[in-house]
Amino acid sequence: MRWLTLYARSRQVPASFAAVVISTALGWAFTGDGGDGSGDPRLPLLILGAGVMAVSIGLSGQDLALDRTAAIRWLPRRVAHVLLAGVIVGAVLMTAQATSGWTVPVELVVRGCGGLMGLAALGAVVLGGPYAWSLPFGWLTLALFAPPATCVPMQVATWMLLPPDTAAGTWTALALSLLGTAAYAVAGPKR
Repeated sequence: MRWLTLYARSRQVPASFAAVVISTALGWAFTGDGGDGSGDPRLPLLILGAGVMAVSIGLSGQDLALDRTAAIRWLPRRVAHVLLAGVIVGAVLMTAQATSGWTVPVELVVRGCGGLMGLAALGAVVLGGPYAWSLPFGWLTLALFAPPATCVPMQVATWMLLPPDTAAGTWTALALSLLGTAAYAVAGPKR
């Protein structure tokens, strides 16, 4: 159990979890609509994005050389880290919606967490752990400010905002999740 505690502390898990909870609480507090939930996916996606960006800082340790020379198998730990981080971000959002009266489709939360965590993992591989947040941030910004999706490329670009039963949104999130998690598990964060 000692290694798990050390791993969590080296990946800034307590601070990341606090940031996820605080960003979720602030997101719900500043809605200003009394909790009737208009069905607009932008607020839940902003909250998911903030949570994923908060946990993405833990995708690399304090010393990459030490991580790379450790005599443990990193592949399963990296996969577990990405999956568990996505589950925690989604669980915090679902807990907040259960206590506030909002109705966020579970499919939207699962798809958003999977795709955004895949982007964060890919960001850690390409840009390094400290900048892993930039890919989810960039894609979320693109999706929020892009024109309505009328063709398949625009549906892929705005996959987060599509209804949960849209094939383009689901497949894009699944591809990003699998690609990012696999790349991070095999290659690890950039030095």
